[in-house]
Amino acid sequence: MSYRLNTTENYHAHELDTLGWEMTVCNALYPENSPCRSVLKNKASLGVNLYHFLEKYISFKNIRNYLEIGGGMGYLSLDFLKLNSNLRATLLDISPYLVGRQKRTLGKYDGRFEQADALKKDEDFFSRFNLVIMNENLGDLPALIPSDDNKTIPSQELIYYQNKAERLSRKYNLRFDAEEVINIGALSLLEKICRVGVRYIYLSEHSCEAVAPENLHELIYIASAGFPEKISLKGHDEYTIKFSHLQKMAQLLGYKVLRGTLADILPLEFNEKLISTLRMKAAATDEQEIIQQFVYDLYKYEYLFLKT
Repeated sequence: MSYRLNTTENYHAHELDTLGWEMTVCNALYPENSPCRSVLKNKASLGVNLYHFLEKYISFKNIRNYLEIGGGMGYLSLDFLKLNSNLRATLLDISPYLVGRQKRTLGKYDGRFEQADALKKDEDFFSRFNLVIMNENLGDLPALIPSDDNKTIPSQELIYYQNKAERLSRKYNLRFDAEEVINIGALSLLEKICRVGVRYIYLSEHSCEAVAPENLHELIYIASAGFPEKISLKGHDEYTIKFSHLQKMAQLLGYKVLRGTLADILPLEFNEKLISTLRMKAAATDEQEIIQQFVYDLYKYEYLFLKT
């Protein structure tokens, strides 16, 4: 099978100058007056909800240094540092624009900032952290796209990732079906982090395998393709993640794995208003449209929490 490489490196490193058009779950929940908060049981930001979710599995008193890769505007880390003054955050991002925004967001809080590509960092870099977070950004990493073009000479980067895909397939018994996109960047980065034994790892992203609970099928429809799908965004394409591959690799590297959808971390308050909004075939107001998309995302996004 021939492949081409989809990479967002140039866009994020040289072109990105706003996230206003990309409404992540984290960004949607950050404003205190966000309509998305109104449908949650705990009407708070993603960072606050995630911290309390992880508290069930992590003794934060034993966590000193943590790393957030691709921290967006810095909102998640700001919440973590507000909730726990003993934490020391390192934010690693390929985008100079976002590094600047993260510095402004965290302000006086204890943070270190580095502009770099996480895939190009040595394993030793990750070994200094007790916790690594990659929230809503795995789809930005390189992906191998099946291609019928056998005439173009492959780049060294493409050859590198093709060889890596073959190695990962053999080592972790991962099946990459013909004509299927391979989330090679996500697999490569997770393997690097797991190999140095980072104690806790949290990942989340749009999933190609997520499904809504059976009892909610009348309200929420999630199409699960089972293979990574393209998401076309401003200036670049991303791909949904095949979480079963990440889960299998992490387990073979000795990690205990908790897997679910963001609705586990952000449980909804299913009152009459929310149910009636979800039953609408077409939203009547902007707020209803925002809530419909937000609820869809809560079940379309999956997470993995890994623990040694």
